[in-house]
Amino acid sequence: MRVLLQRVNCSRVSVEGRVIAEIKSGLVLLLGISPDDGDEQIHYLTQKIANLRIFEDADGKLNRSILEVGGEALVISQFTLYADTRKGRRPSFTDAARPEDAYPLVARFVERLAAEGVPTKTGEFGAHMLVEIHNDGPVTIWMEK
Repeated sequence: MRVLLQRVNCSRVSVEGRVIAEIKSGLVLLLGISPDDGDEQIHYLTQKIANLRIFEDADGKLNRSILEVGGEALVISQFTLYADTRKGRRPSFTDAARPEDAYPLVARFVERLAAEGVPTKTGEFGAHMLVEIHNDGPVTIWMEK
């Protein structure tokens, strides 16, 4: 399971010209699922993300978590995080889970993050989405389990 995490001051996702989810301060989580992923990866990453100290304290140091600042999360399923570009000019996505396998894991990830206390919104699985990300910092972190 791979997550590209970005701290944002706002973000929104649209499908066919219609905004389907929007957050203010918090995190955008681009989430990639592999065929080997399951509850162990979900538990580890959602707990880590909820408590990761990447928001500034009064002294400007990265000492506060999304829980401590009252932020929100926007989770976007992103199979392209498993792109293999080592051969040829077209990426291979054979390391990404099939949609029918990935969808329930994405849903469980979202449920588990919300259970950690993070208000969580999502894009639309499998849809062509326009994602607006106002990266704050910028802070961008790659996570994998």
